Amino acid sequence: MQRKILIIDDYDDLASSLSDVFSSAGHRVEIVENREQAIGDKDVDAYDIVITDLSSDQAAGHDVFAYSLPGTNGSCLPVFPDGENGEHVKAFKFCATNFRRDEFDEEELKQFIETVLNFKSRYLDKEDVVKKLHEKIEFELPSSISPMHSILDYLLLRVEKLGGVCLQESNLFVALDEAFVNAVKHGNKFNTEKLVRITAELSAKEASFTVEDEGEGFDVNSIPNPLDPENLFKTSGRGVLFIYNIMDEVKYNERGNRLTMVKKCSIENTNQ
Repeated sequence: MQRKILIIDDYDDLASSLSDVFSSAGHRVEIVENREQAIGDKDVDAYDIVITDLSSDQAAGHDVFAYSLPGTNGSCLPVFPDGENGEHVKAFKFCATNFRRDEFDEEELKQFIETVLNFKSRYLDKEDVVKKLHEKIEFELPSSISPMHSILDYLLLRVEKLGGVCLQESNLFVALDEAFVNAVKHGNKFNTEKLVRITAELSAKEASFTVEDEGEGFDVNSIPNPLDPENLFKTSGRGVLFIYNIMDEVKYNERGNRLTMVKKCSIENTNQ
């Protein structure tokens, strides 16, 4: 199936290479250089996939791009993080909110994601660059498990290059895997018509992750305490307990369908 793909890339870090790969596979690819051009000249919502890689050099006094409200032509575009003076701030987003679901194949979506993230990991996420970077990484895609594994692998590798969190000691994999699977399985109940939104904001100070589904949500306070002897053989609630024990900060929204988790970077590693 031919897919329509829009790539927004201000420095052509990814655009040309990805365009060659996807075009050779028979997909229709268009490239624009900035966010404003995409909003003004393109019907962003008409594309199956929108890939955005933009920079905002706040040290040079450039204004960050204002975000668009959901439901507008720019709703598939990224929001820039608030950087500090001297930080190199970037926003990357893989958006598949309008990915056509007829005969949906999650393996196809996974291959798109892996192709993009492999290029990003190989050519953009150099260790010396990553340690000086404040980057917001976003994914919006239909609910399916396989793409979640690919995103998890990439984010763990990205955090490892950042150097502030020891993956072996932090159990970050367990917390993120639990959050991702819960969003697809329990939140959206594997319904590919519903979306999962994953945001990672990574800097030398901390790694922050938000996972949101379109399910009914739940009351985290109503989960049976898995440490209570009466609940010893119940699996319900153990994943949430893991997340609370692993992350430094954990917060659910009132509805219970959006989870925000923060892992602080150790002082020892940030001073290296």
